Amino acid sequence: MAVLSEDGKMLLKFLDDKYSIRDFNFDDVEALVKYANNYNIFKWVKDNFPYPYTEKDAELWISVSRNTNDGLNYAIANEKELIGGIGVKFKEDVYRFSWELGYWLGEPFWNKGIITEAVKVFTKYLFENYNIKSIIANVYEGNKASMKVLSNAGYKLDGVIRKAVFKEKLFKDLYVYSILREEVINK
Repeated sequence: MAVLSEDGKMLLKFLDDKYSIRDFNFDDVEALVKYANNYNIFKWVKDNFPYPYTEKDAELWISVSRNTNDGLNYAIANEKELIGGIGVKFKEDVYRFSWELGYWLGEPFWNKGIITEAVKVFTKYLFENYNIKSIIANVYEGNKASMKVLSNAGYKLDGVIRKAVFKEKLFKDLYVYSILREEVINK
């Protein structure tokens, strides 16, 4: 697993080097719109992930992701193009050693083990390169695929916060998963 490309940018290869986690770039706009403009993704993510997803949204996201101080955001790509995204949001105050993971993957790439492997590789990278104790991930009620991804990546279900999510005019339970540094680094 490489950590940096020749030009010093983020690059994590996985699944026999067919896929990578890398920095977003403005060449990703077309693929970002192609895969992110999908209701089947929107219904499982925070409302700040727009739907419909336009070219303007893609350009804004790439700009924000490259210039943010409140997290790390990267593209998931195959050999041709961006196919998804993964990142963490930094937490503050008493939560500063526990970051929040988020991810999405274009629907044509579902059920191939890509996102599970991306979560594993990214989680290990974070623990090896940052002074954090845990990573949490939130999943909305009904998103069994994401629950399976996290479980297969070594995350444990910590609990359910009842009706904590308001999405599409419905209250849904929030499933909270986490993984600890020692569960990844000492393996």
